[in-house]
Parts: sequence; C-alpha cells; structure tokens
Amino acid sequence: MPDGTWEIMPRMSSAAPTDEALIARHAAGDVAAFEVLYERHELPLWRYLLRQCRDRATAEELMQETWFAVTREAARFHPDGRFAPWLYTIARHRVIDRHRASRPTESLDATGTGDEEPLAARLADEASPSPLAASERMDQGQAILAALNRLPPEQREAFVLQAEGDLSVEDIARVTGTTFETAKSRLRYARYKLKALLRDYAP
Repeated sequence: MPDGTWEIMPRMSSAAPTDEALIARHAAGDVAAFEVLYERHELPLWRYLLRQCRDRATAEELMQETWFAVTREAARFHPDGRFAPWLYTIARHRVIDRHRASRPTESLDATGTGDEEPLAARLADEASPSPLAASERMDQGQAILAALNRLPPEQREAFVLQAEGDLSVEDIARVTGTTFETAKSRLRYARYKLKALLRDYAP
C-alpha cells in the first residue's frame, strides 16, 4: 500500500455449498440451488439409468421422473442424510417400477454414443498421448462393459453405483436395501468376476 500499511480484507469463503445444503435451499424455493444440483449429478445419474435400462428413450423418461420426484420430495429430505444415496434410491425405484411394468432388462451395453464412454474410460488405464494407446484403452473399456453385462444383476448394480455414483459401500447398502456386508460382498465378487472375465483380454 502507498502508506506502507496492509489493508485487511475480509476473507471470502470459496467452499462450494454441499448437496445437502442445496437441497435444503431448493426445498425453501431456491430454483438456482436445484440447477446446481442438477449440473453436479446429471451425467453420473444419466449413465447409471442408461446402464440399467434397455434404451436411451427409457433412460430419458426415468431421468425426468427422477428429477421431478426430487423436486416434489425435497421438503422431505432428512437434514442428517446424504443427498447422493437419496437421489440414487429415487432413481432405482423408478427403474424397478419400469421393469415391473414391462419385461426386465439387464443390458449394460455401450453403443458408442458418447454418453456411455466415461465408465469405460475410467475402468481402463490412464489416458495416453499415443493415439494407438488411446484406442487400445477404449477397446479395453468396451471389453470391461461387455464383462459387466455378464455379471449377476445385483453385483453389476453395486459396481455401477460405485463407479458412476461414487457411492460408498454404506451408501450402496442403503440404496439397494441390503446390509453393509451384503453390499461389500457384491462389490468384491463383482471385481473378482470382472478380473476373471478379463484375464485373457488382449487389445
């Protein structure tokens, strides 16, 4: 400063509001809070629904139904709970209802439309600047998605909830209505079977 002194400025908090704070604000009428929540969870939730359904049209319908339910039920969200498990529980119920209304499907196929790629990419090795290596990486990711499709539904669902929703074992147990040990066991067997299915994979 010109006079040799330091001006003391109030420190602004740069911490983003938590999901739980945002849903509380939305329940109180804050539309912008809902928009932030939607932006945070849109793609992971979309990919979860897409891998639980037969086609994109059904996933889009369930996506809308899920977010409509979030809006309707916002005031009932328990302040001591976590938003992500609550969101995926709502989504899972919509999937179950749809399967009951039609014939169930267990497809996790990745069709290369773009929305399906992130899981394949994350399950494969880290990105490489080499085009050939990058191509092999995505080939491996697609092989993993094909292997996922061969898992028992419960194991696949637990794995996808963790891979896409970034849910903890405790959260997965809550979403699927099982015990912690059951969810943990499903994840363990899913990983074991994926390794076995991919043991002979060669890009």
